[in-house]
Amino acid sequence: MRAGEEAAAGAALLGWYDRAARVMPWRVGPAERAAGARPDAYAVWLSEVMLQQTTVAAVRDYFRRFTARWPGVADLAAAEDAEVMAEWAGLGYYARARNLLKCARAVVAEHGGRFPETAAGLRALPGIGPYTAAAVAAIAFDEAAVAVDGNVERVVARLWAITDPLPGAKSRLTGLAGRLTPADRPGDHAQAMMDLGATICTPRSPDCAACPVAAFCAARAQGIAASLPRKAPKPEKPTRRGFAYVAIDPAGGVLLERRPDKGLLGGTLGFPGSDWSEDPAPRPPLTAEWRAAPVMVRHTFTHFHLDLVVMVARATGPGFTPRDTFRPGDLPTLMRKVWDAAQSADWSHPD
Repeated sequence: MRAGEEAAAGAALLGWYDRAARVMPWRVGPAERAAGARPDAYAVWLSEVMLQQTTVAAVRDYFRRFTARWPGVADLAAAEDAEVMAEWAGLGYYARARNLLKCARAVVAEHGGRFPETAAGLRALPGIGPYTAAAVAAIAFDEAAVAVDGNVERVVARLWAITDPLPGAKSRLTGLAGRLTPADRPGDHAQAMMDLGATICTPRSPDCAACPVAAFCAARAQGIAASLPRKAPKPEKPTRRGFAYVAIDPAGGVLLERRPDKGLLGGTLGFPGSDWSEDPAPRPPLTAEWRAAPVMVRHTFTHFHLDLVVMVARATGPGFTPRDTFRPGDLPTLMRKVWDAAQSADWSHPD
């Protein structure tokens, strides 16, 4: 983009957003905002936390369930941790759910149930980083804060034809995004940038013909839009291994445990298991005739792959969850995979 074109590009972007804004359960659309409606900061914050590393399609139903059950920040702050973790099951990155509760409780205890109205104030809350603080401040309170997620990075890299690879180029892209952020309607601008990146300026095969800011795009002019933003090569993910233990008692109860609050899948229900390492030692939770299920579980976290051998047994003892209260859908994705693998085992051997 050439110097001095930021205002014209921003106006074109907002005009497009007024016509084509996506309809989302947490969003106050441009027509409603023009009529005086204002977003609910709780809904904006909740949706932004849910959308981290997750798609809009996956989040819609979770958002609706959460807000039906906990319609305001005070309701969420008063919720039981285990209930929130169960409702979060399947969204992944469970530290987000733990931080969700910490943040809601801080808003109630320290701010009378009202979210701070600036990015700086929001940053002081637990679990809120620079992007979320800027997004909530812009969308909920119309602060001219610069919210830069992956979609915005891609749009900005193409508008200015920035060929420096990410993550090193992030600060430069943030600075350029700030030049594009208007003082008027910054919340709608932030959402317009997100929508543009999600629907038109997509990672592969961007639809430049439909882009409202194509005339300002340096990468399009150079024929390199589809190749941007460039990214530094990622190191190969290591593989860790472990054992997971699925025990069922004579009444069909299932042995479960709650994982420690800190660490991967912290605070969630799951099956007992070993450590996850290159050479894990078996660690059965009780004495039983353990046998390996024929299906191994593969799960990928952000920084490593995990292969689990699923051990199954019929057993008795304390800690079994009655079968009529056991809901596999409340388990995180990894543990649902473990449960599914256990179903492939031969359970007909004697107790």
